[in-house]
Amino acid sequence: MLQFASATGLVRMILIILLVYFGIKILARLFSPFLIRFVAKKAEQRFGDQFGQFQKQQQQAKPKKEGEVSIDKIPKKKASNKDVGDYVDFEEID
Repeated sequence: MLQFASATGLVRMILIILLVYFGIKILARLFSPFLIRFVAKKAEQRFGDQFGQFQKQQQQAKPKKEGEVSIDKIPKKKASNKDVGDYVDFEEID
């Protein structure tokens, strides 16, 4: 048994889709400033917490005498692989 869509059903479906679309669009415009403000506050708190931790580390560090040099990070030695390939000597021909 086949059922066919009527013209009124099609128009009704299109109107419902448009109503939902514009409703979501209007609600997004109303609530987006609150959402953006909330996200900005959270980001500000995270950055502030990280900055506070950095300040605590600086305060806990030993005071250095004038002219004293300290190295915080020791560079890693990179091992070079000499067996990568062969060197080919060539000459340019004019």
